[in-house]
Amino acid sequence: MLEPRIHQHFIDSADLSYQSAEGLSKRIAEGVQALLASITNGGKVLVGGVGHSAFLAPLFVGYFWGPFERPRPELAALLLTPNREVAGQVRALGLAGDVLLIFSEQPPSPEVLEAIETAHDREMTVLAVTGPVSHEVSKRLLETDVHIVAANERMMRVLETQLLVLHCLCDGVDAQLLGDLEIEE
Repeated sequence: MLEPRIHQHFIDSADLSYQSAEGLSKRIAEGVQALLASITNGGKVLVGGVGHSAFLAPLFVGYFWGPFERPRPELAALLLTPNREVAGQVRALGLAGDVLLIFSEQPPSPEVLEAIETAHDREMTVLAVTGPVSHEVSKRLLETDVHIVAANERMMRVLETQLLVLHCLCDGVDAQLLGDLEIEE
């Protein structure tokens, strides 16, 4: 009884990844360019997560500090402390040219919206990786910001997509800094 259900999870996840690839590829590439523009000009990435997506923030920072799939120098990324005022951390640590990377699968909290506005006040770029209920985030983003929406009604599928987006961002940065690495098909 459980095996068919488990099998279906794999099929549903693969289907969503396949269906999302075309729609998200351009946005992810824009996200990679925003990250590269910051780190190659001496900037850093401030990374925070909200809700269930919070686990993605330390994972991203870990990939930037250490190798993702191959050795490279450490990249500047700071993990924003969860359950603290995120906007205050952005105000204290963010500089012009930095990137605020926020992961959230849920409707944005006032704290996240304030952090986005604070990042803009600091002349930072915002890279928001959100779930489908993110209209308030979209309203606050500028043309220079990047919004990647993992659109699915199931939270687990949103989180799976966000993890894949994170991996694509890190791979894209490495490919641009170190040269292409063959992707096995």
